[in-house]
Amino acid sequence: MTADAPVISGSSVVKLARGVRLREDRVRGQMVLLAPERAMALDEIAVAIVQALDGKRSLDRIADDFAARFEAPVAQIASDVKAFVHELAVRRMLEIVE
Repeated sequence: MTADAPVISGSSVVKLARGVRLREDRVRGQMVLLAPERAMALDEIAVAIVQALDGKRSLDRIADDFAARFEAPVAQIASDVKAFVHELAVRRMLEIVE
């Protein structure tokens, strides 16, 4: 973990940072997160996580919703969601609401 990355927990409520947008890259045929002077290619799972970061639900709530939707173990989903959100935080692509 880097020193300047915020602490992300299951109770964290986050949303995309100002200026960060989810867009389709038609040339490459995939979704990307665009931010000033940087971009991040996303797979289907990452897109689903980004779309769930509404600034209202906690990461635990998002993981519970995904576990029910995909019939998968909530602990594994929660771990994956937190790891991905931590990566977004390191890249300064999100903000913590709570």
